[in-house]
Amino acid sequence: MAKVTFKTDICKGCALCVDACPKNIIELSKTELNVKGHHPAVCIDMDACIGCAACATMCPDCVITVER
Repeated sequence: MAKVTFKTDICKGCALCVDACPKNIIELSKTELNVKGHHPAVCIDMDACIGCAACATMCPDCVITVER
């Protein structure tokens, strides 16, 4: 099972990872704000993650880490 983690404190909420995820399990948090005032990306269903790392590849700020 894959594990995806986000450095939410530096995420700028650009949503490139949201568009890149083939399983549609990443979204911008509706409730959380980081220190920069952005809604960070979160994984809503870790069990559905296939570990493809498309999200991490698209992230311009290297916020995402994918472990397989």
